[in-house]
Amino acid sequence: MLGKLARQHDPNVLVGFDHADDAGVYQIAPDQALVQTVDFFTPIVDDPYTFGQIAATNSLSDVYAMGGKPLTALALVCFPDKADLEILERILAGGLSKMIEAGCTVIGGHSIRDEETKFGYSVTGLIHPKKVLANAGAKPGDKLLLTKALGTGVISTAIKKGKADPSWVDAAVQSMTTLNKRAAEIITGHVGPGLRPGQIEQRSTAAPGHPPSTHSFAVHAMTDITGFGLIGHARELALASDVSITIQARRVPVLQGALDCVRAGHVPGGLKNNRDFAECLVEYDASVPDDLRTILFDPQTAGGLLISVAAPDASRLTHALSEAAVPVVEIGEVSVRTKPLIRVMSTSSLVS
Repeated sequence: MLGKLARQHDPNVLVGFDHADDAGVYQIAPDQALVQTVDFFTPIVDDPYTFGQIAATNSLSDVYAMGGKPLTALALVCFPDKADLEILERILAGGLSKMIEAGCTVIGGHSIRDEETKFGYSVTGLIHPKKVLANAGAKPGDKLLLTKALGTGVISTAIKKGKADPSWVDAAVQSMTTLNKRAAEIITGHVGPGLRPGQIEQRSTAAPGHPPSTHSFAVHAMTDITGFGLIGHARELALASDVSITIQARRVPVLQGALDCVRAGHVPGGLKNNRDFAECLVEYDASVPDDLRTILFDPQTAGGLLISVAAPDASRLTHALSEAAVPVVEIGEVSVRTKPLIRVMSTSSLVS
């Protein structure tokens, strides 16, 4: 719909909606830009406090995905007129706990009466204009790293149907309430493993044929995996960067119980929509099973980061993230633009 509206031309807009990026970036000084994003949704777990935590983690994620530091947040609340206000208090408290963890100050918000509860935040962050990690910029030869396992969408659907094993719920909630803060700090060099806040790692030397990196690692593009699933967000990265992508399907990390949910038919409507929209650009090896193909389209809440990093830095970044207890797996690579846009290949073992 945005494409049908009159276009605004502002030279200070460094990242707009042209490439379906994670957040907008607006330059306000030679060395400073704002990162702005908004996200809110209906409850996906029963506990109000946990729902608030998940909503906050999800809202903050887009700022981290751009390489920015969250600064302030405004709460967005839709709540039934006759519902117990204690529930709303618990939602807000859960959200605040994650905002405090992120070092992001909640400075207000807006609420309306609504028959269905909805909650989230508009978040503003800061970033250096030359250090923005957009979804454009991936280069042939880059390795693709993924933090966090897939499967929160199908597990959330199983929760709503009362069919989710408690261990599956615990793993999904743990994932959805884990900030991408630590991962983003390491990727951008704000805080390296074993360093105190404020210390900066030595920056890497750029690989041959690549421009010097403005970060500790030669990361060329980044996005977070949220509502459009891994394939949907990989598609955006590939189109924005004018490259093709290969994904090793059995290396993609999957939450415990997620494939069981797929096999049992606990598939959210968003997954089906993602698959209908993006699968035309995907080619699979014949040996990739359908349950694994399906999970690649699963809409994630507060999902992980998909990182396009120069091959010489991939193992070093993987090690740094792992040392900081950030789960990370190399799931594929970037190649020169060709058809198909995304190729999903089969490998010998599943990383979970």
